Amino acid sequence: MGDLEIRRTTEDDIPAIVAMLADDPLGARRESPDDLSPYLAAFERLRADPQQQLVVAVREDRVVGTLQLTVVPGLSRRGATRSIIEGVRIHADERSSGLGTQLIEWAVAESRRQGCHLVQLTSDKTRTDAHRFYERLGFSASHTGFKLEL
Repeated sequence: MGDLEIRRTTEDDIPAIVAMLADDPLGARRESPDDLSPYLAAFERLRADPQQQLVVAVREDRVVGTLQLTVVPGLSRRGATRSIIEGVRIHADERSSGLGTQLIEWAVAESRRQGCHLVQLTSDKTRTDAHRFYERLGFSASHTGFKLEL
């Protein structure tokens, strides 16, 4: 696994990321890989925000994983800064290879480097395999999350 590079996303990586986002039952219903314009606009917003890191895992010049790391300063927990991990995706050919662990470990280490005191993430209730994966990495299902679509 030493041939893996985790780096910031470039515009050229967006098609591969969108393909991974769409490559599961949930993503297939909400993603549109045939029209990259909304993804490219979102990428520009992410790139302009210093609190955001959209990264890709690359092996042999091929994007095989991605995640977004957001750093959020706050008042609670004695003014603790936290990070949020979002959009974790692993290419179908790379699942169960240890790549997901490497990506999450990178995000936790980067969170520590940035002075975060807490790392949080959400996972759809139907993704029970992902829940076991995150628990194995030390995350606990300590809260119930809510969303309101606008």
